[in-house]
Amino acid sequence: MATLILRRLLAVIPMLILVSFGVFMLITLVPGDAAVTIAGGDNATPGRIAEVREQLGLNDPLLVQYGSWLGDAARLDFGDSLLDNRPVVDEIKSRFPVTFSIAIAALVVGLAIGVPAGIIAGMRPGSFRDRVSVVGASTGLAVPSFWLAMILITIFAVNLRWLPAVGFTRFTDSPTEWLKSVILPAFSLGVLAAAVIARQLRASLIDVMGSSYVRTAWAKGGSATRVVGKHASKNAAIPTVTVVGILLGTLIGGGVIIEQIFSIPGLGSYLIRSVIAFDVPVVQAVTLVFAVVQITMMLLVDISYGFLNPKVRVS
Repeated sequence: MATLILRRLLAVIPMLILVSFGVFMLITLVPGDAAVTIAGGDNATPGRIAEVREQLGLNDPLLVQYGSWLGDAARLDFGDSLLDNRPVVDEIKSRFPVTFSIAIAALVVGLAIGVPAGIIAGMRPGSFRDRVSVVGASTGLAVPSFWLAMILITIFAVNLRWLPAVGFTRFTDSPTEWLKSVILPAFSLGVLAAAVIARQLRASLIDVMGSSYVRTAWAKGGSATRVVGKHASKNAAIPTVTVVGILLGTLIGGGVIIEQIFSIPGLGSYLIRSVIAFDVPVVQAVTLVFAVVQITMMLLVDISYGFLNPKVRVS
């Protein structure tokens, strides 16, 4: 198992280097002269332009700029925001737990809805329950998260006044208020996660239920709970674990619009503000964080195969 983990860690290194270079090159997407645009465009003074060039190292050759930026990023030094001159890493440390809590809550919603729906549909394909599950999953995939968020706000915040429409309370401040502030964003993102999990689990379970060892378990008189829970679910869970791991990374980086709608002070709203203001250090840092989180989740999923399937450990 240790060999498997070491191989996976070594395979991640080239990917991280490629991702970091792609993130660094985001500065080339700034229209025109990046320093002039960031400094204020037509209203930029020569002094401010020179300050931006010095701060971003734009006077150096490209590879020198990348090497310097990568060295600082490895030490978690992303520089200061051009908008408010605050250290970017401090903002990330403050905002990442907010984004992470929203993503975890959305994943819990997805698992709570998607796993039962996938199992019910996968046990009896073609039945009425299966058709209902398929229609529900297809609807969940088709409905945009931002549209669902607006509907939920209208019903539960504006009309019923059960939940707050905007804002976020940290769990450490008040667990009850945190739960109230996280329910609507979590359901807005969690419905899509539930649809993906249900479809994947259904397909995996249908495939596994047709296996010879499952038919043997049925022939021995095993109950549905024993056959599905002990024999079928473990193998059916392997593709689903992949989906869940990737979903968590996607929810962390994909809640940008949801955070903006609910005025949540997370990384998503921080990124949108910085894109509008051409705050390149922030855009680079937050994009790199999202990419590293996604790679980390893929790595953990890869390693988890070794626990779920012993054949992977010796492959």
